[in-house]
Amino acid sequence: MSGLRIDIFTIFAGVVDSFADESVIGRGRREGRLDVRVHDLRSHATGVHQSVDDAPFGGGAGMVMSPAPLFAAVEEVEPPRPLLYLSPAGRRFDQAMASELAGTEGFSLLCGRYEGVDERVRQHLVDDEVSVGDVVLAGGEVGALLIVEAVGRLVSGVLGNADSTTEESFSDGLLEYPQYTRPAEFRTWEVPEVLRSGDHGRVRRWRRAQSLRRTIDRRPDLIAQRGGLSAADRELLAEFELLDP
Repeated sequence: MSGLRIDIFTIFAGVVDSFADESVIGRGRREGRLDVRVHDLRSHATGVHQSVDDAPFGGGAGMVMSPAPLFAAVEEVEPPRPLLYLSPAGRRFDQAMASELAGTEGFSLLCGRYEGVDERVRQHLVDDEVSVGDVVLAGGEVGALLIVEAVGRLVSGVLGNADSTTEESFSDGLLEYPQYTRPAEFRTWEVPEVLRSGDHGRVRRWRRAQSLRRTIDRRPDLIAQRGGLSAADRELLAEFELLDP
């Protein structure tokens, strides 16, 4: 079996590799559905301290990752493309991009640190840049692991239940509906009657209505991206008394 290959370039190879060995991603690796390869950028650094960074030309605070060890690491293993650099300036990562990457034969991630990478890495080594949100992190590792999990769980066979990827947040441009489990009553709070009714058609309609209502309340931008509520959406919300007056 030839699994989806994901190469990750980082100065914290042990941390990244350890995470990728756990949970569903770890199981996917062991079953051969995911081929996650972690490369230590420091192994291509020179000097006794194996430094991968240097002071920026023109002065300024912080250090910048040097081009030589990054180019050397990538060129040695010839990883699958695209090679994506984790950067606040990159394309915003979302579920659609996760699905897009899951449908490829493989891709690679470059984790920056310090004040970022030498501009020649952006211009001549990576294929694109990706951002996991409008936040500033110490490095790209956390973002890379987020991408690995989001993409890896979409690969066929990685999750035990294939329906799990089609009935969750963002799969249809909506947030996921509320979930309940036993006991049916906890501290006087009861599970909605519809979920205990055994009427699977009504359960499906209720869940869809709840997804719509939750998305309207919490992420109206997603509703706007869908072109607003359809007549069928409004009818469904009205059925469960969830439509705004």
